[in-house]
Amino acid sequence: MKKRSVYGWILMLVSMVMIGAALPRGAAAGPGLLRYANFPPAPTFPCVQMERWKVEVEKRTGGKVRIQTFPGGTLLDAKAMMDGVIAGQADIGCLSMAYQPGRFVLTNALSLPLDIPDARSGSLVLWDIYDAYQPESFAKVKVLTMFTTAPANIMSKTPVRTLADLKGLDLRASGGAAQILKAWGANQVGMPMSGTPEALQKGVVQGLFSSLEVMKDLKFAEICRYVTMTETVIYPFAVVMNLDAWNALPRDVQEVMDALRVEQAEWTGTYMDAHVEESMAWSTKEHGVEVISLAPEEKAQWDARLSPIIAKWVEDAKAKGLPAEAIIRDIRARLAERAAK
Repeated sequence: MKKRSVYGWILMLVSMVMIGAALPRGAAAGPGLLRYANFPPAPTFPCVQMERWKVEVEKRTGGKVRIQTFPGGTLLDAKAMMDGVIAGQADIGCLSMAYQPGRFVLTNALSLPLDIPDARSGSLVLWDIYDAYQPESFAKVKVLTMFTTAPANIMSKTPVRTLADLKGLDLRASGGAAQILKAWGANQVGMPMSGTPEALQKGVVQGLFSSLEVMKDLKFAEICRYVTMTETVIYPFAVVMNLDAWNALPRDVQEVMDALRVEQAEWTGTYMDAHVEESMAWSTKEHGVEVISLAPEEKAQWDARLSPIIAKWVEDAKAKGLPAEAIIRDIRARLAERAAK
């Protein structure tokens, strides 16, 4: 009797394991946990949008999933973000495409000097272009949303009013912005944004070329007392998810996330534009930052140096088999449509 009882328990346990293995992941009791990695510090706009997305997903799914967020590179750093998500080191990750310009050629077209006026327009057009062309560089992940920064401007320790002031100046920049600085005669210094405050303090760089929310978020207004308005280029971002993690989600949770894709892009762009205004108001009031607007004839000289950048991107993109001219036309057409609305 005792021997048969032991065998019976073993058979019962084996049956339970087999039944559990046959159930879909979404059928398990209790909410699933997703790990969301981000690389900038928590107060910055990519992390603000991350926290908003987390709240909305948890609320709209009725708690079926929980999202644990990891800002500041605590789970994956900026350059490891895409491959880390593909490998499953994080379920979700937010990446800046500018850090890998050769990898995200198609979507990095948004970082060309195409007169994108603000983050809201840039974010919505970036999503439009991704959705229309479905670039191969994102084939190994699920794209949850995309967004951009506001246009980049020069933040510096010394005033920059002319191209002569800019020549030889060491400025932090990455991606497409680096080409622009080179065209203007500045020295581009590549580094993560997180390393820029120390580089400014030590004199490694004399400023940076980026969107202006960092004047407040990273306290650059304490060091960079001059801002030269160029409104030249934006930085594109993407939020991506590991495909196995995505496929394991219940269908209704997937539908919630899909419904948030464009909404999140627009929310982030709108937030970014308002935050830039807030940051500059704080910078001028609290630190006496001088905002420099280029004279029209001076701005024309700056702009004239940028057209070869677009031509070079078209040439390189065509060599990689991309319909380069069509992509540029589509970006400009969609920007015009947004402006008309």
